[in-house]
Amino acid sequence: MKISNDISYGIIQHLSYISRMKTYHLPVVVEVDEDGYFIVSCPAYKGCHSYGKTIDEALENLKEVVAICIEEQPSEDLNKFVGIREMEFKVSSLA
Repeated sequence: MKISNDISYGIIQHLSYISRMKTYHLPVVVEVDEDGYFIVSCPAYKGCHSYGKTIDEALENLKEVVAICIEEQPSEDLNKFVGIREMEFKVSSLA
């Protein structure tokens, strides 16, 4: 049956594609701007940022940006993410 063979071939092709996919575990920084938008960044790649009205939308948008970054920059050239620290700063007011 032609349709069954086409469907079987399509499933095999899809499974083959999935088996060739590489999984990345990358850090993501999430912030909220003054307008309430979620700003997301992947510090492993220079300039890898996106945003969205919801955190889910922002993360989905970031996936697209990360995919482009992965295509353009080999994984061995990635920035090494170390972590995030909070620091206290005292600033004198000159006003």
